[in-house]
Amino acid sequence: MNAPSYISESWATLWEALADAQPDNIAVVLGDQEIRWSELDDRASRMATVLGDLGVGRGSRVAQLLYNDAAYLETAYALFKLRATPVNVNYRYLRDEVAYILNNSGSEVLVYHASLADRVEGLKGLVPTLRALICVDDVGAGYTLPGDHLDYEAALNSAPKAERIERSGEDVLFLYTGGTTGMPKGVMWRHVDLFGALASSGYLAFGLDLPKTKEEVGAIAKQLSESGKSPTNLCAPPLMHGVALFLAMSSFVLGGKVILLKSRKFDPAELVTLAEKYRANQVSLVGDAFAKPINRYLEGLATEGKPLPDLSSVGLVTSSGATLSGDQKLGLRRFMPNVTIIDMLGASEGGPFGIDRTTPDKDPLDTAVFVAPPNVVTFDDQTWEIIPRGSGRVGVLGASGPIPQGYHGDPEKTAATFRTVDGVRYTVPGDYALIDADGTMHLLGRGSVCINTGGEKVYPEEVEVVARAVPGVADCTVVGVPDDRFGNAVTAVVSLQTGAKLASEELVTEMRKHLAAYKCPKHVVFVDAVYRSPSGKADYKISRETAMKALGLS
Repeated sequence: MNAPSYISESWATLWEALADAQPDNIAVVLGDQEIRWSELDDRASRMATVLGDLGVGRGSRVAQLLYNDAAYLETAYALFKLRATPVNVNYRYLRDEVAYILNNSGSEVLVYHASLADRVEGLKGLVPTLRALICVDDVGAGYTLPGDHLDYEAALNSAPKAERIERSGEDVLFLYTGGTTGMPKGVMWRHVDLFGALASSGYLAFGLDLPKTKEEVGAIAKQLSESGKSPTNLCAPPLMHGVALFLAMSSFVLGGKVILLKSRKFDPAELVTLAEKYRANQVSLVGDAFAKPINRYLEGLATEGKPLPDLSSVGLVTSSGATLSGDQKLGLRRFMPNVTIIDMLGASEGGPFGIDRTTPDKDPLDTAVFVAPPNVVTFDDQTWEIIPRGSGRVGVLGASGPIPQGYHGDPEKTAATFRTVDGVRYTVPGDYALIDADGTMHLLGRGSVCINTGGEKVYPEEVEVVARAVPGVADCTVVGVPDDRFGNAVTAVVSLQTGAKLASEELVTEMRKHLAAYKCPKHVVFVDAVYRSPSGKADYKISRETAMKALGLS
């Protein structure tokens, strides 16, 4: 594998350079809390001592079962300092699901919020590698710390700062992704590859040469900050979803600060208030799951004749990880007059595989239509030959460039997803698409949830986009359920907008105007709310279970 042309350093070393160059600058805004670089570095250094005294060192895995909190960033930074590996855990998981992540990753320590204590009871008996638990008290009065658990704040306050050490860009971060089917998988990202994937494009966007040393990283960040060019990035998803931590990384090295939401359930009013207060120039979302509530909130203010917030500072909205519909892009543009919207088709395993750039004077492409970058190809999933653009053939998407090492402890899935073709290494998570000769890419959806109905392949993403465009539909996921005649029947799990009335026959009739009959739902299951992860991603396993139960098939 060719050596990267970008700096190969640990993110701890880069963050230390930033703390040294701009100690009084705000690194993070967390709701009503401002955290400066000097404070973040000091507390992370003390937490590194706490963890080091527990035996955490190079290659150790430490899991984080935390809501958005300063402790999340402090712990991740401390682990980077120790050359250890952070492991993200979804705070919606129950005890057995948490145990699975800890066992799969081989985690030795768990840092958790007291309000999630029911998820950690008895974990030591289920996870042989787990030696210690550290509790971040977010409950206060009435909470009793288990006798063998450490109190996060007390331990940190009594610890001296850890000495800085030599590190390497070969150090690793684990990003557990639920995907669409199967058990969660731990994506292994080297720090050097994360820098190439997250930071290098930012320097190029400013017309800057890539830094060659950690000192240059700090100097460039200070220069951009002092000139007022650095990003103020309001990130809507929670930190436990990789996109938030990754966006923080990419913003930090450009001298920027990251604004995170404190509420434990997405609150569009909080986002809008913080964006206006801090004059955010970037807002980062995950598709319609965030864009729709924001637009509804702002439309409600307008309808009620209330003052609209000043969002003129927002020059960029980025979205990745889930569908951002064309109508939602237009809605955001209505309230953010200077915004350019970058809709990216990405994955925990790498990318982006496609980009739609909507400027203030340009209408968005159709939903699920992107432009494929030059490093993106489609493969024939049988022969693994690269399909020529413009051939009219559907293939599975692959992207070269800085990508992960693979899935932890799963060589079989690693070999299936991270493929070397003609000497080039690609990440191939399983999305299918068609790429035109001019690079226009039409996304069809994830092959792992592709529905085979009567021999025809139906990609859920394509059907979902059409369903969500029907008036009255708030959200939709599409799954296959057993069918005696066709093998599988296309089934839509649908939630409606408040006050909307829509019969299943009406929905299907509307969809038939835009889709072949075999792609339209045979069954429609209405629910109060379509289940999605906190990051906004669809959970096809839960949607299928919901549909099966409603149809009496489970």
